[in-house]
Amino acid sequence: MKRNVIVAQSGGPSPVINNTLRGIIDACKSYPDTFGKICGGWHGIEGVLKEELLDLSAQEEDEIGLLRTTPAAGSIGTCRYKLKDNQLLDFDRIAEVFRAHDIGYFFYIGGNDSQHTAMKVSTLCSSKGLDVIAVGVPKTIDNDVGDSEFRLIDHTPGYGSVARYWAYMIQNANEENAGSSPADPVLVMQAMGRKIGYIPAAARLGDPHREMPLQIYMTESGVTMEEIADNVNDQVARDGRCMVVVSEGLSVGDIGEKKDSFGHTQFGSSQLTVQQAVVNYLNSKGIRAAGSARGQVPGTDQRHNMIYASVTDLDEAYNVGCKAVEIAMHDGNGWMATILRNEGPVYSVRYDKVPLEKVALSERTFPVEWLAPSRFDVTDEFVRYARPLIGEDWVSIPVINGIQRFARLKPLFATKKLPDYKLQGK
Repeated sequence: MKRNVIVAQSGGPSPVINNTLRGIIDACKSYPDTFGKICGGWHGIEGVLKEELLDLSAQEEDEIGLLRTTPAAGSIGTCRYKLKDNQLLDFDRIAEVFRAHDIGYFFYIGGNDSQHTAMKVSTLCSSKGLDVIAVGVPKTIDNDVGDSEFRLIDHTPGYGSVARYWAYMIQNANEENAGSSPADPVLVMQAMGRKIGYIPAAARLGDPHREMPLQIYMTESGVTMEEIADNVNDQVARDGRCMVVVSEGLSVGDIGEKKDSFGHTQFGSSQLTVQQAVVNYLNSKGIRAAGSARGQVPGTDQRHNMIYASVTDLDEAYNVGCKAVEIAMHDGNGWMATILRNEGPVYSVRYDKVPLEKVALSERTFPVEWLAPSRFDVTDEFVRYARPLIGEDWVSIPVINGIQRFARLKPLFATKKLPDYKLQGK
């Protein structure tokens, strides 16, 4: 007997998250005897709680196809709502919504915290005797879901595209810095990455042979501002200029940080950026060249820019969504779809599953052996790991009258069957 589906997503967006959504939709439609109506939780688990369920089955096929090259999370929205153990009313409400809409399958796309939500929904279904299968689907640009040995998951969809963004960003920045160095010898750029350095590390992919005067400072670098200034001035003395990539989570003292509902620092909303703190310190300390340091913060452009998306990342994001549907059909409740790298000189992957409890709230670290002895670079081993993820070709984006054509889903929502509900955690 076929049952209806809810797919939702939470946490920060990525350039390829909508292609995972498309993979889930396409795969469910391939099995019409198993999966009924497909609904999207409008802004994640919040939409489930509010009974705001976008009818994805009623959307035009062309618009679903355009999800491949539609970035970020505008299609069905995302959230940062956390299901806490003491929010019993929220859990009861989820069960009510599932029953009211004959939901048999729940897919949740997201990172560490999102997989925790998926696990809680999975446990809820089991404890309340609901015939609902909950499956997690990985997504995070930080690449920090899973284990540091890469046995549970090799990498997460979203990371390859942001890595490609930074590989190209540093190439373009090098042209700028080389030309303007008499006036601006030092350029400081801030990359996303609260606790883990995979994103700033990706800048090295744009200069794998280390021909640029480039220094990379990740949270794991563990350096002081004084050390950064000394390193930068040594580089300026040798090359006349220096480019610096800093992680937004690099410790530089008080930046007046703000927290989101997951408890994560919102660096884009804090009073001072890490980049500005480094620029200020370098200029106060003095640069060993005429001119001064200046800075650049790309911000959320890193995670919503489709122009720089990796085709490899797009394909894997789609396939892991399809894999999640297979897991729901054949393996049941409580899993997350995963990507594992095959051994051998030619890059290839396979798709598998891992229990949600092993990845919920997981926090992969950046391997210490991939951090260069200087602490302001990464090793060739990291380059070999990350290089295949950024792909080769440019993504082909439909353009009409010079403007990118993204998916336009119609606001067709399932009819509400329950009273309005106020979220317990708000």
